Amino acid sequence: METDNTEDIESLIEDMKYIPGHFHLELSLNCDPVGPVNLRFRDTLLKQESLQAELEVEVGHLQFAVRNLLGLLAFHLDQPDKAEEIFRNICKEDPGNLNAWANLGFVYDTQGREPDAEECVDKVSYLMGMNSGEDSLEESRLLAARCLAEQAYAFPYDVELDSEDNLRERLMSALSLYNKALHYGGHLIPSEEKRTWYFKMAAIYVRLDQIIKTTDDSEYSRLFHYNKGLRLLKETLDSETKQHKALAWCYVGIMLERKDEFSSVPMSIHDCGFSASDPLSCFGTAMDLASNDAFILNLLAKIIFLLGKHDMATGICNMALNILPDPELNWEAYCMRAKINVVVYVNQLEKAKHGIGGVPERQKLADARKDLAKVLTVRPCLRTHLEMAQVYYYMGVDALQETIMVDESSINHALVSLSKALQFKPADSLPDLHVLRGRCLLIKGEEQNAAECFKQAMELERPGSTDTTTLHCLLLTLLNLFIQEASDPSSAITQLETWVNKAEERYPQDRVKSELRSLYRTHTEEVTELSKTLIRTGRLGLVKRLLETVTPQQLAERRPLARTFSLS
Repeated sequence: METDNTEDIESLIEDMKYIPGHFHLELSLNCDPVGPVNLRFRDTLLKQESLQAELEVEVGHLQFAVRNLLGLLAFHLDQPDKAEEIFRNICKEDPGNLNAWANLGFVYDTQGREPDAEECVDKVSYLMGMNSGEDSLEESRLLAARCLAEQAYAFPYDVELDSEDNLRERLMSALSLYNKALHYGGHLIPSEEKRTWYFKMAAIYVRLDQIIKTTDDSEYSRLFHYNKGLRLLKETLDSETKQHKALAWCYVGIMLERKDEFSSVPMSIHDCGFSASDPLSCFGTAMDLASNDAFILNLLAKIIFLLGKHDMATGICNMALNILPDPELNWEAYCMRAKINVVVYVNQLEKAKHGIGGVPERQKLADARKDLAKVLTVRPCLRTHLEMAQVYYYMGVDALQETIMVDESSINHALVSLSKALQFKPADSLPDLHVLRGRCLLIKGEEQNAAECFKQAMELERPGSTDTTTLHCLLLTLLNLFIQEASDPSSAITQLETWVNKAEERYPQDRVKSELRSLYRTHTEEVTELSKTLIRTGRLGLVKRLLETVTPQQLAERRPLARTFSLS
């Protein structure tokens, strides 16, 4: 009898064209972690933080999409009471929200509160029109459309999207659900709400275009996504919401910049009437629309910054700060301007190291420190303390040789900022923070302390990561320890053997070999002395690895030592 009931439920689910709620969606969040549990917790917590900011951005019914997703994240962060509160509040404010009722029922079910869970199930059934006549079908279809759009919103915010294939799959799933929502709702969806969905879809197509252009069949695959995205942006330009209109013009400018990457001009440019438009005028139109709104200007600055247009992004930040200079109300503009200054400085630093350009402008670091200091007085947080630590680090090292300390006070201030950052969750699980801390300690001559920081950072790297910055720093530090402990180098050698083995478990083999090869080529005398000691003491495993790197099978990949640290 129990088997028959199970089969009936499965048959019912198969017949349903959609299922309300988020806990059944094919998201990594709803599955067991691919890697260590603590990394999943870290990524989910950071996602929760970024979504809190998105809640201020979204307008209309999609605010409930953000809140439903925040409830899902809270549940997976072992915060069932918070998840319940979020879902219950949505049900009060939007009684027809299918996802909120289904999600609330799921939470009740996991807590063993069967009567409450059954009440939610009955409410979902009623809203879906299962027990109603023709009169309520239209309302049910609109509620279903909104349910699907909210589910679509969740997919781009999933965790463990490190590979482009995984990200592409989630973006395609989101588009599929948005299209399904549009089909379900049809003419019943209010025009402005429909344009909001068009904008979300267009933004996804812009991201997909960027991903697909790196594939072998990019020309063929990109054209469909490019044309769809541009046509949806054209529809969004009729929006009554200034925010969507301004951002849509910005995205149109991005798409027009990419048209020359095709063998022939995409037809959507002509169909949408953009044949005579140029990207710069589109960006200008976006800024004009947002010229008296600091909030929209900050959104534009973020997009323009990601395009690498640092001067334009700085100008937009300045516009936002002229309108609203109060750091408590407009901290985002100060943080973005500081971030731009640091990124520009680091880029100049890398060019200078390779003989391109002059000495980096250290005034940019002073400007960044000034902006971040204003934010820290009113809104201290993990992100800002970490960025301030990075500013102090670069102020403390030589403009061309990072291994030379020019201002110990700045390095000490960097360490203080990092200690303050560690007071916030999930700071202790951020590899970037431990790498920066290790660099500060290394330049102060505290090699063993630095090594411990780099080890902690490596433990926090996701398995399969191709970024071996942490390994590079650790190998260099342990080699320095070996030279310093020449009379009794056994401890340094043991650490080297242990962590090279761990590196081979965590990184691709070719990346580890590349780092060992780089270490040999940049510190030949020290590595040669290390090899002699290893042979003399019978530790041949590491010697063999080092000798393999000497063979000229492939060139070591040049990798910048400097990088900016960000949680976004």
